[in-house]
Amino acid sequence: MRNFMDEKRILQPDAMKTKMKKILLFFFLFEVFSLCQAAAQQTYVIKGRVTDATTGDPVPFANIGIKASLSGTTTNFDGFYVLNYTPPADSLSVTYVGYDTRTKVIVQNLAEQVLDFQISPGSQQLREVKIYAGENPAFAIMRKIVANRKKNNIESLSAYEYDSYNKIQIDIDNLSEKFRNRRAVRKMTHIVDQYDEVKGEDGKTIIPIFISESVSNVYFRNDPKKKKEIINKTKVSGVGLTDGSFVSQLVGSSFQQYNFYQNWLNLLEKDFVSPIADSWKLYYEYYLADSVANGAVHDYLIEFEPRQKQDLAFTGSFWVDGTTFALTQMDASVGKEANLNFIDKIKIQQSYDQLDDHDAWVPAKTRVLIDVDEPTKQTAGMLLKFYSANSKYIVDKPRNGKFYDTAIELKEDYMDHDSAYWQKNRPESLTKPEILSFQLVDSLKVLPVVKTYTELLNVFVNGYKKIDKWNIDIGPYLFLYANNAVEGHRFRLGFRTDPGFSRKWILHGYGAYGTRDNEFKYGAGVDYIFSRKPWTMGGFSYSKDLERLGLSAETIGPNTIFGAFSRFGAFRRAYWQEDFSAYFKRELVKGLTGSIQLRHRDFVPLFPFAYRKNPAQGEDSPLGSSYDITEMNFETRLARNETFLQNDNERISMGNGNSPAFTLRYTLGMKDFLDGDFKYHKFSLNVKQSFRAGFLGRTYYNLTLGYIPSTLPYTLLYNPLGNESLFYVDNAFNMMRYFEFISDKYLVLRMEHNFEGLLLNRIPAIRRLKWRMLATGKVFYGTVSEANKAITPTEDEAGNAMPTFNYLSNAPYIELGYGVDNIFKVGRIDFVHRLNYLNNPNVTPFAVKISFWFNL
Repeated sequence: MRNFMDEKRILQPDAMKTKMKKILLFFFLFEVFSLCQAAAQQTYVIKGRVTDATTGDPVPFANIGIKASLSGTTTNFDGFYVLNYTPPADSLSVTYVGYDTRTKVIVQNLAEQVLDFQISPGSQQLREVKIYAGENPAFAIMRKIVANRKKNNIESLSAYEYDSYNKIQIDIDNLSEKFRNRRAVRKMTHIVDQYDEVKGEDGKTIIPIFISESVSNVYFRNDPKKKKEIINKTKVSGVGLTDGSFVSQLVGSSFQQYNFYQNWLNLLEKDFVSPIADSWKLYYEYYLADSVANGAVHDYLIEFEPRQKQDLAFTGSFWVDGTTFALTQMDASVGKEANLNFIDKIKIQQSYDQLDDHDAWVPAKTRVLIDVDEPTKQTAGMLLKFYSANSKYIVDKPRNGKFYDTAIELKEDYMDHDSAYWQKNRPESLTKPEILSFQLVDSLKVLPVVKTYTELLNVFVNGYKKIDKWNIDIGPYLFLYANNAVEGHRFRLGFRTDPGFSRKWILHGYGAYGTRDNEFKYGAGVDYIFSRKPWTMGGFSYSKDLERLGLSAETIGPNTIFGAFSRFGAFRRAYWQEDFSAYFKRELVKGLTGSIQLRHRDFVPLFPFAYRKNPAQGEDSPLGSSYDITEMNFETRLARNETFLQNDNERISMGNGNSPAFTLRYTLGMKDFLDGDFKYHKFSLNVKQSFRAGFLGRTYYNLTLGYIPSTLPYTLLYNPLGNESLFYVDNAFNMMRYFEFISDKYLVLRMEHNFEGLLLNRIPAIRRLKWRMLATGKVFYGTVSEANKAITPTEDEAGNAMPTFNYLSNAPYIELGYGVDNIFKVGRIDFVHRLNYLNNPNVTPFAVKISFWFNL
């Protein structure tokens, strides 16, 4: 018994130790589990920014996700993201349609870390082919979007106004080693090296050549539709800029707005169909990609792509509000396969905000990227980047109509600002590359090699060579030389003053000499700008030169190339003209311009010509072979949607949209005033318009109605412009000879329709060529009164036969054509048929005409 008890006393401490160990182990494991559970529940934060490695721009709406986890988010409009997650997590990935996926390692046990990504464009990620049982679920949503499109369009409001900040940057990109090693580029190497320091670990090297900022107020009124922008401040730095005011008007908000609620978006003078247009089913495929609960409804993510990749349509996605079915985000791009030239990519990204006291969703931020492709492998490309941020909207409070008369207005102190102003008015601070860009552009533009290339480009575009020392431009170079049967070798040199000479006075002149006729020709003029608001000008000019019947400068119009080449050749029906004119022109209200001109000129022909000085005497009337005329010209032009920009001492029209422009002209001939030989009246009305014809393309027409009720020599009647050259001329009758027809009552209609790839985009073997079909039609109908026929004799006083003129019979002159544009990106071929008056001398029923244009 004792032995048993002794044994028990000996064994009890060991058992207790074992039990304690188990208890301690249990508590240890419990603590470890608790710590692990706490660690698993602890929230970690990753934040950063996603940018395009090629352009340096932020990438909005990109997907951010942790590998093998449901944790994820998307970048905001400025490319920033914040992701909260709980471990375990080892890597973070960025995905975005059209870009290569990028993954980075997550640093473990770090409560907050920053991971920035630079992603590179890659192969387009194509969606799987989906077969739906029944209707595509995206279609029901699309119908509601289109049904509410007019209501959600900001331009349906009675009025709105907002503050706008705009930023533009233009860069040279795709800098290959061969391009870098060029002699001219090597002189910019130190500038390129500076940018290499801030481009980032994966960024591509680019050279900034232009960067700007502007702050403005924008005003819109719906009835009648009027828009106005007051540009408060601009900051512009660019290579080759000579005038800040013109560029400052371009960098404002007016040219950076893109409205997807319209059926068509005009971008780079091309019409792109909106993904929410009335004809959405005709152009696009749609996919319902996501939906998110928003109260009692859902917001939807719709992805879209063109049915035909060659069409001018977008690929991308948009979010739509489930209550109003208004757009809340838009991400749309156009790729290389579209029927565009010289463009590698276009991307438009837009975010919308809902107003606090209104159901309307309004554009808040817009970012546009245009990637211009390099023409050859040895050259660089170009990036055009636009950013707009709109804020402080005020809606449904229209201002009086006169307030909107000036479409774009620069404040007097628009260039007076400091760094504090920009820090206060920028929606966000400039990035380090953007700050450096302002510095680099200023460094670039003073390099001699850059100045040389800038001057050459200016000569090519404007036709004049600037002489800064004298504040004049020499040119235009197209008219420096000509050769014809009358003058022989014609040499001409002209000049004009630039704004450095005067902001009010503009002087211009020229001199020319012919080696065959040994005659000197010359001209000079003075213009004066009375006011820039409203635009008011006046001036006078004088010239003595050799002209050609039916091919005068006023007949040819703005086609300077055709005008220059018309100086070559046989130069039939030449005459001397001494011309003096004085004019005054003023913009009365926005879109309405009036002008008055006093003109005196003489007519001394170098070909057989005569007219009856007193037509009432019939054949007994004395004949004249030359004359003087004095006339007053009154002209009114109405183009209510036309926008003008002031460039130096001139105004440049930025187009009239899809609206027609009307020009009414009346001419009064005054006999005996300044030795004028005739009293007469002339009336004409011109209407021209370019408009979108739905999916069929774009149509342009130009209609002129004219009437001359007076009795005049045929040289003062109307003569439609003909074209005997190999080249196609849009404002001429291309199968009509020079001076072929005369009329005093006439109608002229010119039409052209461009299908913009509609037909040829559907032919597999041809669509890669990006050719574009077009159709043309031109009609001329006119008559000549018996009095105007009788005033021209068939013989002179010596009985010699006199050339007269042709006129139409009861049928109009008609020519029709069809052609192919965009051949090798610059060429155009027109096949033109003349349908009647084929018995006239030296005419043909068919011709092939060529022309060259720089088209996108």
